[in-house]
Order: sequence, then C-alpha cells, then structure tokens
Amino acid sequence: MVKLLRGVVRSSCRLVTLSDEWSPEFHNFYKPFLKSPKLPMNLICLLLKASWFGVAIGILTGLLSGASSASLIALINLILRGTTAPSCTLLWSFVGLSVVLFLTTAISQIVTSAVAQQVIVDLHLLLTRQILACPLHHLEVIGIPRLLATLTEDVEVIANASFFISLLGVNVALLIGCLLYLSWLSFPLFVLLLVCLIVGIVSNQWLIYRGRRFLRFARNEKDRLFQHFRTATEGIKELKLHQQRRREFLSEDLQTSLKTSKRYRVTAANWFAIGGSWGLVSLFIPIGLLLFVVPRLSNVSPTLITSNIITFIFMITPIRGILNSLPELIRANVALAKIKELELSLATHPTEQEFRFSLSSQPVWSSLQLAGVTHVYRGEREDNHFTLGPIDLSFRAGELVFVIGGNGSGKSTFVKLITGLYTPETGTIQFDGKPITDENREWYRQQFSVVFADFYLFDRLLGLDVSNQAQNPQTYLEKLQLNHKVTVMGTTLSTTALSQGQRKRLALLTTYLENRSIYVFDEWASDQDPVFKQIFYTQLLPELRQRGKTVIAISHDDRYFDRADRIIKLDYGRVEFDKRLRP
Repeated sequence: MVKLLRGVVRSSCRLVTLSDEWSPEFHNFYKPFLKSPKLPMNLICLLLKASWFGVAIGILTGLLSGASSASLIALINLILRGTTAPSCTLLWSFVGLSVVLFLTTAISQIVTSAVAQQVIVDLHLLLTRQILACPLHHLEVIGIPRLLATLTEDVEVIANASFFISLLGVNVALLIGCLLYLSWLSFPLFVLLLVCLIVGIVSNQWLIYRGRRFLRFARNEKDRLFQHFRTATEGIKELKLHQQRRREFLSEDLQTSLKTSKRYRVTAANWFAIGGSWGLVSLFIPIGLLLFVVPRLSNVSPTLITSNIITFIFMITPIRGILNSLPELIRANVALAKIKELELSLATHPTEQEFRFSLSSQPVWSSLQLAGVTHVYRGEREDNHFTLGPIDLSFRAGELVFVIGGNGSGKSTFVKLITGLYTPETGTIQFDGKPITDENREWYRQQFSVVFADFYLFDRLLGLDVSNQAQNPQTYLEKLQLNHKVTVMGTTLSTTALSQGQRKRLALLTTYLENRSIYVFDEWASDQDPVFKQIFYTQLLPELRQRGKTVIAISHDDRYFDRADRIIKLDYGRVEFDKRLRP
C-alpha cells in the first residue's frame, strides 16, 4: 500500500516540469494567475497548470472517496433496516468500501499536496527572479520589508491554503455523494434539507465575510511590522546606546504596530468564530426539523427519518471541513492579492535582460565615457529631490582615480550610476564608444568588481572558479592578512564572523577572484586600521593598476591622495573639479 501511494506521488511530481533556468515562459507560466484575485479557482488553476495529471488523480480519487463514503452510509442504513443479504457479503462489502475510502482519501490529499508544494517552490523562484531582474532604484522604492513580507508571509499562507484545497476536494465529493443518497431516499425531504443547508451556509459566509476585511487590514500592518523588526536587528547598536530612543521605539513604533495588528486579527478571528459557531448550530436545525416538525406535518415512516438523520449527521464532518477551510482560503486570497500587488509593482518597470557572462567574454577596452549623465533621487515629497549631474567624465584603462566629496555630495549614487545599477535619466554612457542601453546593460555591469559601503558578504564564493591556480584564494588571504582567520573549503568560507574591517577585506577577496576590468571601492578603507589602510593605498591599489585594472576609489583619506592618477571632487551632485596628477 505504501509503495502504491509512493508510486502515485512520484508519477504526478514528474510532470511538474518548470525549468530552474530563467526564461520568459517561466514568467508567463504564472503571470495570468496572479492577475485574478478569485479563490479557490485561482489556486486550483495554478495546481492544474503545474501538473494536470496530479490534479486529475486528486480529483478522481476525491470523487471515489465521496462515492465510497456515500456507499458506506447506504450500507449502514441497509443493515440497520434489517436487510436479508448474507452477513458475510455485508461484512466484505463494508471492509472493501473502507479500504477504498482510505486509499482514495490518502492519495487525493498526498498528490494534491505534492503538487501544491511544487507551486510554492515555483512562486518563490518566480518572485525572487523578478526581484533580481527589477531595476535597483525601483526595488529601493518598494522597500525591503515589503519584499520580505511577500516572500515569507504571503507564500507561506498560500502553502497552507493549498493543503486545505486538497481537503476541500475530498469533502465536496463526500458531500455530493451524501446529497445524492438523500435525494434517492426521499426527494421532498432532500429539498427541505438542501434549503436549510443553503440558508445556513449563506448566513455563515456573511459572517465570515465580515472578518475578511479586518484580515486584509492585518496583512497591511504586517509590512510595517517587518520594517520595525528590521529596525530592531539592523539598528540594535543605536538602540542600545540611546535609552530614550529604545523606549520610544518599543512603546510607540513596535508596540503600537503589534497592538494594531492584534486588534485586526482578533476582530477577524471573532467574526470567524461567530460564523463557525453559527455554521455548526445551523447544521443541527435540519435534524431538529426531522425529529419534531416533519412527523407532525406528514406521514413519514420513522425508518426513513432515521436514515435521513444518520446520513445528515455523517454530512456534518465534510460540511464543517468546508466551512473551517474557508478562513484559510480567505487568508490565501489576501496573500494572493499582495503578491499580485507586488507583481504589478515590479512589472511597472521593464525587467533587465540577462546576459551570460564569462571571463573569456571580458573585452579589452580603452575608454569609458559619461556624457551629460543625470540621476534624480526623489524624497518622500515630490518637491524634495537630489539631482546628480549632469556629469561629463571619461576613464581609461589602467588608471587609479580617487572620487572625493563631503557627505551627501552624491558619491554613492555616482557608484551605482557608473556601474549600471542605476539607469541615467538623461545622457549616455559609452564603453569603448559603444552606447550602453537596456539591451547590453547587464553585459556592461559584468565589467565591474565593486565593494559598496553597505556591502553584503556571502558565506560562499558564489559563481567563482577557485580551481584556477592563478586565482588561488589562499594567496589572496595571505595578502589580506586573513589566512589566520579564514580558510576556504571548496567554495565555502570557514567564517564571516569577523570585525567590520576584516569583513571588508574578505569582500575584497571576492573582487580579486572576479578579476574584472574595473574595480570600484566605496570608502573601503574607512573601517581599516592605520597599518592596513596604508597597505591598501600603497600596495593593493597600485598592484591592481599595474595589472591594467582601472580603479575608482571613493575616499576621505587625503594623506594618500598623491597616490592617485586623478582626483575627481563631487559637490552636491556636480563635478567641482577633475584634477589629473599623472599623465
């Protein structure tokens, strides 16, 4: 039996054939379903698209489960009414129907859940790929908390709802089977029970709908909660150092948001509880009618009433299962709406085209030119914005350039602009006379190795070939004085739990291994001790220049300015001067 279930699951999961590689087909696969807020049909369509074979098995076995359940009810009623059939036949019929009920119910839930989990994996991949393909400036506008809430909270809710959909199919099939049996027993009584059932369900859904609105409010509050959680983790040093700031954050920001979220969720849960309780009570009203009203109004045999009551009592379980699954499906509806909202927000900007890059495709170049390039950073108010540019600069291979300027002069924005992370609003960037456009911007970005001021340190040397002896990580670890702290096992770093200065050196290791044409360092030396700061300016940067690399270093260390070939000063988004120290 276990082998049978395992075989069915494996055969259905084989048909989930979404490619792990990004392609337009992958995006088009799910995009139509994110545009429609309808549920559960929307989730069912997702399941069908992922594996129609698996869903077909789930539906078929669900129907068989309902039919076998209804047959068991009919068999029990037949035995209670005193049938003349042989007891041995009745026994084996009971056992056979029970085995069929077990197998079909288990297969239906297992197969549907397997397909649903694959859909969740694909949604995670789809959203992550869309985020990575979306322009950086637009992602900064959307905000990290909102992205994290969608990737974690919303997709997890859909995963939970997918399980309820599998139960929903079994319960619906069981309910249909029981209703058909009731119509066979007595059509007038069936109509009475059906009317009571419809009234109970409609009134239950009216109460459930009242809670849905508050659940949507609670989900919107979740984005603010993620922002507060991020503040608590990333701003922990500042919060520890300022008691009043910490108290206000806890009492006014975090606690207020938590209380608001709690109030919405409690209100939604109250409506769901009232709706569920009324739904339970409404199921006993038809039984009361059969017991106390019908015998007084019509000449119905007690045996027929008993059969109807037993069947209806058996129907309570699938009905309650359906009603209890509705709040989870409503939560999934809210989550799908948030995913759709994020999807539409990401889609407002064209996705960046992927370019497959290898070191062999790295060009030999001579010049990089920025002509009339501008970028506007808008604050929370439309009239509050900062403009970088217009900038007219040119860089050539094998030169060391220092970019200087005060805080807020636009240096970090300049780094994102020159490396292709920001798209110029006006002007052009030309690489060896070749204009950089949306078609080749991804290729252009691959010419840079960058350590940002707010860099991220991976715990693996992702995408790097460390088998090349010329690019031996151990050699660079010794050069960066990290060999006593860090070892490289395959592509995995033994630790990243280092001081900020050491972490920056470890980030520098990855740029050495990338071996790109242009190196950009955004205030890299600001966290280094005086000894290694001197090594950086007097040894590491000149070595890169001698290897023919162009180095653009944002720096405040004026004692080392004489080491540069050029010094470019920015002041409030404009180039104040471009001074060449060496020809």
